[in-house]
Amino acid sequence: MKTWEDVYSEARKKCKICRCCPVCNGLACRGETPGPGGKGSGESFVRNAKMLKEIFITMDTITGNEEISTNADFFGHPVSLPVYAAPISGIKQNYGADLDDLTYTEELVAGCLEAGTLAFTGDGMHDEMFTGPTGIVKKHNGYGIPTVKPWEKEAMQWRLQMAQEANALAIASDIDASGLTNLRKSVTPVGFKTVEDLKEITSNCSLPFILKGIMSVKGALKALEAGADGIIVSNHGGRVLDDSLAGIEVLEEIVKAVDGRMKIFVDGAIRTGNDVFKALALGADGVLIGRPVSHAVIGGGREGIRIYMEKIALELKEAMAMSGCKTIKDITRDKITVKF
Repeated sequence: MKTWEDVYSEARKKCKICRCCPVCNGLACRGETPGPGGKGSGESFVRNAKMLKEIFITMDTITGNEEISTNADFFGHPVSLPVYAAPISGIKQNYGADLDDLTYTEELVAGCLEAGTLAFTGDGMHDEMFTGPTGIVKKHNGYGIPTVKPWEKEAMQWRLQMAQEANALAIASDIDASGLTNLRKSVTPVGFKTVEDLKEITSNCSLPFILKGIMSVKGALKALEAGADGIIVSNHGGRVLDDSLAGIEVLEEIVKAVDGRMKIFVDGAIRTGNDVFKALALGADGVLIGRPVSHAVIGGGREGIRIYMEKIALELKEAMAMSGCKTIKDITRDKITVKF
């Protein structure tokens, strides 16, 4: 395989549920959960994509010829670009691909590392859905971020301990998964967490702790109070709440409220290097990408994810070149115009 088009063509052949649309924007798969779609009307997923198109990059080509660098860091660990694979499980269930989650994770983590970046790994209702992926992170010298669902106390504790023993670079918890009905009724049920609950978790965690699923200033300040080292502004790909705002819509006000006191990432229908540029200009420290990353692994394994990340990096460099930016730090608010 040599191009993203080759990888995506293979993904279309292998996915029996996901349509692998030319543009992954949630329109064709509205309400398809299980499946790749958004909850209910699917509008939250659709809105994620729609709002990104309401941000425009400002062209500035009177500049020097310095080499452009997309290098960044993840809690002190150098990465080739601030783009990370989002945590996803249930590949067979949601995409219809003949690929088990453990094989998927192995290819995902390895491919991200080959591309110079990192993967967040998934979790699920059965213990092996966490132990397997976390074991893969450990195998790769801890270069990954295990993600823990908001389980009841004991189930979270042993998972967090395992992630720390794997020497992971950080630990995440997608607390918005508390809204997933199938997990609330699972053998190990998820539940909502108070600030005090989260304080207990962060106080016993030796690694950077990231909360995924923050969608308001109030939520961000609660995360800060709870001791989180970072947050991911995310509506869970539109899969937990219908009629939600898009993460990109609330990102800037959250960045202003947090004022540099913790790392801020964002996800939600980010599909191109231009989309990455827009998120960084609004103050994000990095972005996570979900569905296309899954397509990349399904279509081409570790090579597929490497090709996809290289595509995103090239598009980001092109956006930077045309806006007068030489480094990631040059991507500032004045480089975009927001129409919402």
